[in-house]
Amino acid sequence: MAAGHIAMKYGFRGPNHSVTTACTTGAHSIGDASRFIAFGDADVMVAGGAESCIHPLTFAGFGRSRSLSTAHNHEPAASCRPFDKDRNGFVVGEGAAVVVLEELQHAKARGANILAELRGYGCSGDAYHMTAPREDGSGAVLAMRRALKNASIQPRMVDYINAHATGTLVGDTAEAAAIRSLMLGEEGVEDEASVTVSSTKGALGHLLGAAGAIEAVFSILAIAEVRYTPNSHPPEAKERLRLLLFPG
Repeated sequence: MAAGHIAMKYGFRGPNHSVTTACTTGAHSIGDASRFIAFGDADVMVAGGAESCIHPLTFAGFGRSRSLSTAHNHEPAASCRPFDKDRNGFVVGEGAAVVVLEELQHAKARGANILAELRGYGCSGDAYHMTAPREDGSGAVLAMRRALKNASIQPRMVDYINAHATGTLVGDTAEAAAIRSLMLGEEGVEDEASVTVSSTKGALGHLLGAAGAIEAVFSILAIAEVRYTPNSHPPEAKERLRLLLFPG
């Protein structure tokens, strides 16, 4: 319905496509839109994600699955702490993020202000558990390797990773393992200190279906402004980040 209303308001008659893939919805929306353009189905696509989920049922469900942060209720601003050793769950957030994707020559012809180029897209499924990732992060590695293959670049050419890390014990550990496996592998970097990773959920919370879209915006702005997004953690947590990401 959301996509339909936007299309009717602005007269968009290209592919009208809604993704429903839980917390990867925003990222898949942008990736799928890029493929519509690559396949010649459209010259321009509007893609992103939105989430309005602050509701008792939301808290009941995620609370039942023990996914929510409860250890820092006395300090709400520091409750969501991705990669921190004291993390114990995520904080639900609301919001939206939308990007305009355009075929390169089409954008140049109209003099568009191009902020970034989407070079590659990859996706995968763990085939493991309904909510928990594989502990070794192998499912996430598949998605990242497919994106790099699609972009024709090597892991060592990656300058910055905006992590999906939500602040859950199992999720952050698996993602850290995935990043380590990818970036320190055969085609990766030799020095782990050259890998730049940050998570922005510490500032925003976990926006569920909109998370991937807003993380894409952070990554685009990092390119456009030539600066990395800082880690959004409580001050005492910053020194622990690299130790957890790259143990040993």
